[in-house]
Amino acid sequence: MSTQNISLTPIGKVNSPYKQKFVIPRQANLADAAIGIIELNKDFTDFDCLRGIDQFTHLWIIYFLHETASQGWAPTVQPPRLGGKKKVGVFSSRAAFRPNPIGISAVKYIEHFKKDRSIHIKISGMDLLDGTPVLDIKPYIPYADSIPTADGGYASEKPKQGLIVEFSDSAEKKLSAFEAERENLRSLITQVLSLDPRPAWEINTLDQRQYGATIFDINIKFQIHGEAVLVTELQQLRQGS
Repeated sequence: MSTQNISLTPIGKVNSPYKQKFVIPRQANLADAAIGIIELNKDFTDFDCLRGIDQFTHLWIIYFLHETASQGWAPTVQPPRLGGKKKVGVFSSRAAFRPNPIGISAVKYIEHFKKDRSIHIKISGMDLLDGTPVLDIKPYIPYADSIPTADGGYASEKPKQGLIVEFSDSAEKKLSAFEAERENLRSLITQVLSLDPRPAWEINTLDQRQYGATIFDINIKFQIHGEAVLVTELQQLRQGS
């Protein structure tokens, strides 16, 4: 087999509460309230494909960065952890703009089941965009995959959920109505906004702008004032919008 051109076929896709890149945490497991489903393709309807997977608490998800794949790559990138201004080599980062647009995430395994003739794998702590093609799934093995003495370079420290998230009276009323049908909606909004989803170069600046983001089918409008986030409005999107 020639290694010049390698063709990969996705084994499934991600059903995620994240409908756009904005507000997705920059790494997995920063928002454990993010619960979603990997739906395997019709070629993988045999439960034997997942025999023994429930022995593991976490899984590696290997996936195709479909939304940025067409934008190409550059030899250097500007990681958010360095303020979005300092450059490092593309292979010294986890940036999406890569020669081969492939990502990896370690997520928590919850359960798997069959629905509509497809096998579904429920996971949490995901940082995956809705519709992401999944290339492979592997068990996370702590003794091999966790190295306590490893140095994380410029990303050694876990980002802090430093912002306090509050809801306006009108947003609170909408939230109470919406969260009954959307798993962990309140916790998920709180977790992702507390991480300050703004572009790195806008953090630590005086900012009166109103931002918008979509989680599930809910458009979230919010403002950031110093160390606090105010969710000003929640609005359910119409189908097809």
